[in-house]
Amino acid sequence: MSAENISELLHFLKDVYQNQMPFDRLLGIRIEKLTTDNAIVRIDMREDLIGNFIKNILHGGVISSVLDLTGGLIASANVLLQMSSRGASQDEMAKGLAGIGTIDLRVDYLRAGQGEFFRASGHILRAGKKVAVVRTELHNDRDLLIAAGTGTYLAVHS
Repeated sequence: MSAENISELLHFLKDVYQNQMPFDRLLGIRIEKLTTDNAIVRIDMREDLIGNFIKNILHGGVISSVLDLTGGLIASANVLLQMSSRGASQDEMAKGLAGIGTIDLRVDYLRAGQGEFFRASGHILRAGKKVAVVRTELHNDRDLLIAAGTGTYLAVHS
């Protein structure tokens, strides 16, 4: 597969996650970097994402959601790469993407979600034919680690 084809697939995937998924739009995510095995996703702090209004901190559900969607994005990119390398059609790849889902997500909340913006990053720990395991982290604008997660995603690409 050519680098141009991979770039097109990643651009498509970025559009799906950033513009087509209503919940991701609600969170206001921006994908700053996407490769076949890692990603960086940014959200800006907004009043409607606050969980503790007294301390002005990011809601824990927002944190876990951003870590989860970052892990799913990376798993999706890996599935597209694997399917494309085997010559799958666009329809087959679309079906492959539709089958991706979270099996398990563990989030460790390490400090209060304070900041002007947050970046989630992640990378594949292991990708098999049926599941992918992804490690994610959320840092604030001062690069303090807010939360870390490990997700297992159904990622069938046969």
